[in-house]
Amino acid sequence: MCKILIMSIIILFSLKVNAQDEFDFVRKSTLSGYGELHYNVVEPQNGQTTKKFDFHRFVIFYGFQWNDKWSFKSEFEVEHNVVEGNKGKVALEQAYINFHYADWLGFQAGILLTPAGIVNEIHEPPTFFGVERPTYHSLIIPTTWSANGVGIYGMYKGLNYKFSVLEGMDADGITAKSGIRGARYNGHYGDGHNLMYNIRLDYSNVPGLLFGASATFNNARGDSTVVPWNLLEFHAKYEAHNIYSVFEIGNISYSDIDLERSFGYYFDLGYNVASLLDWETKVIPFVRYTNYNTAASVKNNLVAKDAYNFNKWMVGLSVKPLDEIVVKFDYAQEKNKLTSVKNTYWNIGFGYFFY
Repeated sequence: MCKILIMSIIILFSLKVNAQDEFDFVRKSTLSGYGELHYNVVEPQNGQTTKKFDFHRFVIFYGFQWNDKWSFKSEFEVEHNVVEGNKGKVALEQAYINFHYADWLGFQAGILLTPAGIVNEIHEPPTFFGVERPTYHSLIIPTTWSANGVGIYGMYKGLNYKFSVLEGMDADGITAKSGIRGARYNGHYGDGHNLMYNIRLDYSNVPGLLFGASATFNNARGDSTVVPWNLLEFHAKYEAHNIYSVFEIGNISYSDIDLERSFGYYFDLGYNVASLLDWETKVIPFVRYTNYNTAASVKNNLVAKDAYNFNKWMVGLSVKPLDEIVVKFDYAQEKNKLTSVKNTYWNIGFGYFFY
């Protein structure tokens, strides 16, 4: 598959490009970004309540356009405000060259976001419900999931497609508790021996509706093991007539280890009640149901059945005076199927993005 991609890139760069006269195009830089402030309360059934105030993310996007075909895009992030010792985090989540030959054909190379699910590629705070990103996008699709690599993409008659070759994963980071989340290199000396392959298709030619699927494959390499795994996921999103709905479902299959499968899904449904009063500010109450089990199937009694099987209900509210600014509130209860222990969460958040 890697050879096919290399040949495709050679053909792509061999295509004749009708370049504009340099004096007709003004080279330009663009600056955009997003951020989010969170107040989080966790009330465990067996334990002490915790309350935290956190400026969770400050992100700057920088881009440069050489001409109508060639551009550079990047995303620089600071998490938790302070970077010192084991506190906070600084990350270059995207940094890539983009060659846009035409709507039906383009090429990217650099640090890319893995094209899996809805939130991993589009994760600005006003674009999703809940103060924190959906739990599904932590333990099934490990958002934010960056990787060094290359990709070919395009769109034709509402069908969006992308094929990516990316750095491999670390087999030693795969666990029953967190699936593939701890196996990411996120562009830091990623494995180049066993590359990861991703194929994604989306259809968006129905007003307000996006739906699609992706498949990701890799033989993850560890210090002494190789773990073949694959992630298959389906996603759909509808935003029209003041209705907001999201559904995502994903399954990870593993080979050659005692962990055999991780599985999860969630469903969001919201409605802009401000439309009934003809308000410009959007007021969107929503409900979410989530089920995830990072050890949905195991062998050799790796862990007890349903040890990591959780159901989670959430209700919340998003208030958007502008599409780029949001005030959020949510309340959730999460229950473990094995122990029946129930934890309660409630959060308040403020988020923004600009471009």
